[in-house]
Amino acid sequence: MPEKDLTMICPRCGDDHIVELAHSPVAGIWTVFQCAECLFTWRSTEPPRRSDREHYPDAFRMDARDITDAAAIPPVPPLLTGS
Repeated sequence: MPEKDLTMICPRCGDDHIVELAHSPVAGIWTVFQCAECLFTWRSTEPPRRSDREHYPDAFRMDARDITDAAAIPPVPPLLTGS
């Protein structure tokens, strides 16, 4: 089961529920993290503008309302009915 790193917050939404998704085949090279709230995913080797909330671009930040109001892309089409 993935483990939570209590010292991390999501660069995009600021949530602290971060899980480790994967580790490099060679131990200690990189780790892939994912935010459980907004599903943003990043690798530990990413630059601060992608991995650190303090440096993440304001234009791409989200909050709880943005996540709740986000549209499904692509939209789910209506079910087909029998002919």
